[in-house]
Amino acid sequence: MTEKNNQQHSNVYSLYPRKLKLQISFVFLIVILFYFYSLNETGSDFLRLLFDFPVIINKLMTMFPPNWDYIPVAIDPLIETVQIAVVATTFSILICIPASLMAANTIVTNKFVYQTTRSILNILRTIPDILLATIFVSLFGIGIIPGILALTIFSLGLLAKLLSETIETIDTRQLDAIRSTGGNIFQVIWYGVVPQVLPQFISYGLYVFELNVRASLVLGFVGAGGIGSIIDTQLNFLKYQNVMAILIVLLVAVILIETVSNMLRRRVV
Repeated sequence: MTEKNNQQHSNVYSLYPRKLKLQISFVFLIVILFYFYSLNETGSDFLRLLFDFPVIINKLMTMFPPNWDYIPVAIDPLIETVQIAVVATTFSILICIPASLMAANTIVTNKFVYQTTRSILNILRTIPDILLATIFVSLFGIGIIPGILALTIFSLGLLAKLLSETIETIDTRQLDAIRSTGGNIFQVIWYGVVPQVLPQFISYGLYVFELNVRASLVLGFVGAGGIGSIIDTQLNFLKYQNVMAILIVLLVAVILIETVSNMLRRRVV
């Protein structure tokens, strides 16, 4: 009887990996079929891209050598791009603090306030920054204001989500201890929440600032200011050597910003 039971158990264990392999193979087959279906529906032809690769190389070669004399022209728009990112990040951080607290169930016990705040933040995250910039450009005209507003709203949804989820994972025993001694909500936040989330909050703020620097470049193509505007202009006039000079300046700026940001992040976190 014991041998029979052992044989049955061994058969079950031997069949399970095979069944799992069949399930994985089936899922993999579905993914492959969906991939080729998507290629067919979108008209993507990678073979044509491969055949046209020499044309792409020739187009890239027209960007060399860069027009180094154009670099001084790109400095002011680059500074404007960084300023847009700084202002938008600052606004989003200030608005994010109360929004993230209301979207954390460890702070807010009212389900209506909690669900409403999270729903608003989810809606903000679903709207692309390029769409926001296009809308604000149509409302306020070409300039840096649409770029700042678009990045502020986009950054708010992302930053508030990260911070609210961090607040929901903190040690609530510290909050309960402050409440038990008669502490009000502001004391609970200042002495119980802030010390636990401050390093992550600073790290998230630096991360969002880096994203905004890159995003402000794209927003310039729709007239939201920054260095993207002059890149769009030079591309329209087929001044590819000027574009390469701008890209080199932008690359150096992004590397410097990331280096400083990583240094600050390592010191804080």
